[in-house]
Amino acid sequence: MPDVVELIITKRDGGHLAPDDLRWLVQAYTRGEVPDYQMSAFLMAAFIRGLNEAEMDALTDAMLHSGRVLDLSDLPGRKVDKHSTGGVGDKVSLILAPLVAACGVPVPMISGRGLGHTGGTLDKLESIPGLRTDLSIEAFRHQLRELGVVMIGQTDEIAPADRKLYALRDVTGTIESIPLIAASILSKKLAEGADALVFDVKCGRGAFMQQEADARRLAETLVGIATRAGRPAVAWLTDMNVPLGRAVGNWPEVVESLQALRGNFEGIEDLIEVTLALAGEMLWLGGVAETPEAGRLLARAALTDGRAFERFCAMVQAQGGDVRVLERPETRPDAEPAGEVRAPDEARGYVADLDARAVGRLAVHLGAGRRVKEDPVDPTAGLVLHRKPGDPVAPGDVLATLYTHRRDRLEDFQQVLLAAYRFAETPSPARPLLLARYAEGRWTGYVSDSR
Repeated sequence: MPDVVELIITKRDGGHLAPDDLRWLVQAYTRGEVPDYQMSAFLMAAFIRGLNEAEMDALTDAMLHSGRVLDLSDLPGRKVDKHSTGGVGDKVSLILAPLVAACGVPVPMISGRGLGHTGGTLDKLESIPGLRTDLSIEAFRHQLRELGVVMIGQTDEIAPADRKLYALRDVTGTIESIPLIAASILSKKLAEGADALVFDVKCGRGAFMQQEADARRLAETLVGIATRAGRPAVAWLTDMNVPLGRAVGNWPEVVESLQALRGNFEGIEDLIEVTLALAGEMLWLGGVAETPEAGRLLARAALTDGRAFERFCAMVQAQGGDVRVLERPETRPDAEPAGEVRAPDEARGYVADLDARAVGRLAVHLGAGRRVKEDPVDPTAGLVLHRKPGDPVAPGDVLATLYTHRRDRLEDFQQVLLAAYRFAETPSPARPLLLARYAEGRWTGYVSDSR
């Protein structure tokens, strides 16, 4: 049995731990044999000193095998999943999972909840009345076999070490560590039984990784660990300085996702661009497209001909959701707008910028998100942006519609959103959304070192 104090000292002083020692440490902590204060010391040492490849692989493997590891090899098809590092208005998973399944690649997706200024896929799904994300592993497998797509939350059986370690990181200032982030993500993704993975690593003001250099390192780390674990993987670096799409909040984002799933791309071209890029990769990794580019074409066709929408409805019905509100979203109870935000007198010309982080924080205050994990979430709260960077604007134009039950603070909310906008007489150059692609140890496309 290793000496915990010696392991902490070794990492504190910049040494490297043997894989077996790391595995023992994680297993002993999960069993309750190592106290929080010692694991906190180790996490801080790892945060400051970093982990090498062997340590990251061992940490991920230990967290992965702390619980049940699903074997989906008896189910037909090559299973592919996607993970996003989180952003404002990022409802891509709601569109992507049924879309890829409709094209013939099974998608077993275990998602998370929102925390801070970024939303969570589970909260968005659960804004559909009746929909359940707490399926058993047996129900998860059955639905994947029948429909080719299932979207649930992390169960008690999946990577219990990650739940304990994440809670500890959250209160010890060790969240923003690329090795620890990567091990947390991959312990869950590898446990769900996917054969290949696609990562959407976001960077910019609305992302956790605000600098491109940090986001690039995270992408390389994620792909590296996954590949060494025997899962082919691809990462895209995508811009998150401006909200993705026009809706931010749980039910508002579902409504916008339904628009995309019905093949109506007007006003949400940015959302469609990112979704199709990731779908192309998943269809290529899943073996139904010869190239990612060919996969994009297949995915676009499945959006425009209704197959993706039909698969989403089937998934919602299978998980107990009310399919009627998908056909007529305006009938969802308690989703009336609370007010509008109009352009000020100086707004003449064009929207020059819109701060994604400020918009995400506003959505939390409207009730759409949580500042701590115990906070309740208002499923209908959020906002819809009618003007984004590059759009023409004049005084009095409606910039956004707000949805909230905290109407006594409406004027404050309006002022917060106005402060997130910047206007100019001439349009600003459009930012690229898809910054670069990382696969097989190399980057393709342009990635700057700083923004």
